[in-house]
Amino acid sequence: MIFEHEIPKGARLYFGKVARAKRDLETRISEMLFRNGFEEIVTPNFSYGQHQSIDDVKKLIKFFDEENNEVALRADSTLDVVRIITKRLGRTTDHKKWFYVQPVFSYPSNEFYQIGCEWIGHDDISDVISLSLDIVKDLRLSSTLQIANINIPSIISKEFGVDIEIFKKSDIVALYALDIPWLNQLIEIKTKDDITQELIDIVPSSIKEELLKLKTIAMMQVYENIIVSPLYYGSMKYYDDIYYRVIEGNNTIMIGGSYKSEDIDSLGFALYTDNILKILEDLK
Repeated sequence: MIFEHEIPKGARLYFGKVARAKRDLETRISEMLFRNGFEEIVTPNFSYGQHQSIDDVKKLIKFFDEENNEVALRADSTLDVVRIITKRLGRTTDHKKWFYVQPVFSYPSNEFYQIGCEWIGHDDISDVISLSLDIVKDLRLSSTLQIANINIPSIISKEFGVDIEIFKKSDIVALYALDIPWLNQLIEIKTKDDITQELIDIVPSSIKEELLKLKTIAMMQVYENIIVSPLYYGSMKYYDDIYYRVIEGNNTIMIGGSYKSEDIDSLGFALYTDNILKILEDLK
């Protein structure tokens, strides 16, 4: 029996001090983004193109509009923001830096609040990573920055017949079972210093440049807690180059990276509001 006052499992309820903390956090980060030249956008909760963002379409909450077109509750904001800015609002604004404070939804009734930003037409990923780290420092968190390059597992999968699902699941046992010496060394990389010239010399030519790119980006970051993961494969379909996560304990508090949408190279990140609120409360 379900009572009228109950809320679905996975839905969010904020009240009192927690609601105030959520509002303060959103305001604090919004002000930082405003100072860095970003403007705010609030996109519709409903979308026609969510299948292009989410790898597992079973997580989408879907229905049909009056013309029988499939609609989904917003499960991700990135591609919708780029499409709306470049196609719907293109004649009214040429601004390229946008942020949003809004929830996303997944099946069956999960709700997650995010603060995210998209930098359309920009391709220097270090700028967005630096902004992410500024937020982490402002919140006084001792988080770990994990940097990856989606191109590396993608190339290995295509050229050497390694099932991409192995990378998606981070199945280290299956990778070691392939018994490929240079791949075993990639598995063991943890820091930028582990990407040595000796390693670069023995990896296939198709991934040399991508491995060097990963090391260069990692070396550019002025931050203490950095791990490098050349074989990590992110969960969002559109990230296709440098990808990063910010982790606090067992919680991912931010993901971001490079992607192409509407034939435009862009950058962005999403910060998980609910995880940060929990961490900040635990620190108190």
